[in-house]
Amino acid sequence: MRWRVRAGYPIAILFWIFARPSYRSIELGAIIAAFGLIIRGLAAGHLQKNRELATTGPYAATRNPLYFGSALLAGGFAVAGGSWADGVFVIAYFAIFYYAVMRNEEEDLRRRFGGAFDEYAARVPLFFPRHLAKPGEKSSAHKPPAKGFSWALYRGNREYKALIGTIAGLGLLWVRMWLHSRGW
Repeated sequence: MRWRVRAGYPIAILFWIFARPSYRSIELGAIIAAFGLIIRGLAAGHLQKNRELATTGPYAATRNPLYFGSALLAGGFAVAGGSWADGVFVIAYFAIFYYAVMRNEEEDLRRRFGGAFDEYAARVPLFFPRHLAKPGEKSSAHKPPAKGFSWALYRGNREYKALIGTIAGLGLLWVRMWLHSRGW
C-alpha cells in the first residue's frame, strides 16, 4: 500500500491548480492541520515500528492516531484550499486509500502480535478516538504500563517530515492565492 503516497502526487497537483485559497481559508486550514501535526507527532513519539505493539499515548485512544492526524491534515488542506469541490476530492482520496491501508496494517499486526493485538483491538477503536479513560473504568492487568513520549522515536520515525511538508504545502497555497489575485 506504499503506492498511496505516489498516487497522492497527481491529486495534490490537481488540488493546487483548482484551489482558490484566501488568507482566511489558509489561516483556518493551518489551525486544523496543526492539530493533525500534534496528534501525529505524539503518536510518532510512542511508536516503535515492527518491534513493539504501540498501545500507549494516542494509541490508547485510537489504533490509528497517525492516520487520524493525517485526516486532520487533509481536512486542514481541504479548508485551506478554499474550494468545496477540491476539498471533497481530497477527503474522498483519503477515505478510500487510508481505510484499505488501515485494514492491511491490522492484518500484519495480528500476524505479528496475535492475541495481544486482538485484546488491544477489542478495547480501542480503529479510527475515531475515544476518551483515554472511561468514567468508572478500572485498571486491568492486561493493559500495559503507560510509556512517555520519546523525542528519539519522533526523530527516528522521521515525523518532522510531516511538519516540513505541511509548511511547504501551506506555502504553496499562499503562492496559489497570490497568483490567483494576479489573474493567473
